[in-house]
This record gives sequence, C-alpha cells and structure tokens, in this order.
Amino acid sequence: MSTLKLSYFDFHGGRAEPVRLALSIGGIAFEDHRFTFPEFAEIRKSTPFGQVPVLHVDGIQVTQSDSILRYAGKLAGLYPSDPFQALLCDEVMFVVEEASMNLGPTFRMTGEEQKAARLALVNGSMPVYLQWLQSQLVAHGGEYFSDNRLTIADLKVFIDVRGLNSGRLDHVPADLVEQCAPLLNAHMRRIAESEAVSHYYKRFNLQ
Repeated sequence: MSTLKLSYFDFHGGRAEPVRLALSIGGIAFEDHRFTFPEFAEIRKSTPFGQVPVLHVDGIQVTQSDSILRYAGKLAGLYPSDPFQALLCDEVMFVVEEASMNLGPTFRMTGEEQKAARLALVNGSMPVYLQWLQSQLVAHGGEYFSDNRLTIADLKVFIDVRGLNSGRLDHVPADLVEQCAPLLNAHMRRIAESEAVSHYYKRFNLQ
C-alpha cells in the first residue's frame, strides 16, 4: 500500500473533506496534514498553482481535488467500476466543483463587492445547479447519485450542501437549499446518519 499524505486547511469542510471521508470510510491509512490559514502563505510556495488540497503518494505530489477524490474513491471502493455509472459520478462531482469555482473569488472580496457577487450567484447559478442535482438524485432512485450505493459523488454533494446550510457564508441564505432543492437536504441527513460517516465525525466529537 502506498504512503499517503493529504494536506489541507484545518476545518471540517472544503475540497479535501470528501477525500478525508472516502479514505477513512475505506479504511485507507493516510496522514491527515492540517494547517491554519496563516500557515498557508508558506505552504502554498511548495504546491502547484499555490493551491490545496495536495496529496503526496509515496512522496510524489499530486494536485486537483477531483482527481485526488477519484483516486481516493477507487482505493476505498467508493467509485463505480461500470463506465456509465462512473460517468454519472464524475458528472455530479464536476457540477459541484464548478459551483465552488464560481463562489471561490468571492472569498477574496469584502463589503458591498462581496455582497453583490454572492447575491448574483444566489439569484442566478446557485439555484440552477442545486435543482439539477436534485433532479439527478430523483432520476437515479432518490437515495444516491450513481451505482445505487454510496459513492464519492454523494460525499462531494454532502459536504457542499452542509457548507451552504451552515450559515457561515455571508449573503448566502442558510435555507437556500431547502427552498431550492429540499431533497438534497434529505440526502445530506441520510449520508450524515450513515454508519460510516457518523463514525468518522464521532472521532472529532461532531455529529
């Protein structure tokens, strides 16, 4: 088995959290390297594109969160072996990633600029992608996004929806998901209550 080191900010969310979950659920040993936001200024100097997460596999550094998540999913048995089901899984992950990329620049804004940018998303692309995710969930049975079982697509959506519901995103209503796509909240609760995910968060005294 390869030696794995995953590096990301020290909080329970963001682009590395689905990777942490996948590896933990699969029983895959890895070093969970967490750092503070002030420490990132130095860490980013040694990462491709100045971004995280990064994964070191036997000392070789790899970037791009969805690529890392797909690798973790394969190791953990949480990625479909059927090519079409894998396509459905990838499709969902990229839609969520694209939404994250749209939101990302607003974290570098403040005041009225940030408010205007986030309200534009709330009144524009955010409901569109959330409603599309809900339609995909329904189209594939209502419980999971692909393969009729838990996959990394579910983990990626779970973390995204949990973040939107947190109330920590200024100018993004905490009930946005409930108003636009309530079945995604039902999905989030189901994933959170699953034995594998709840066991992971109990390690951190989180539910």
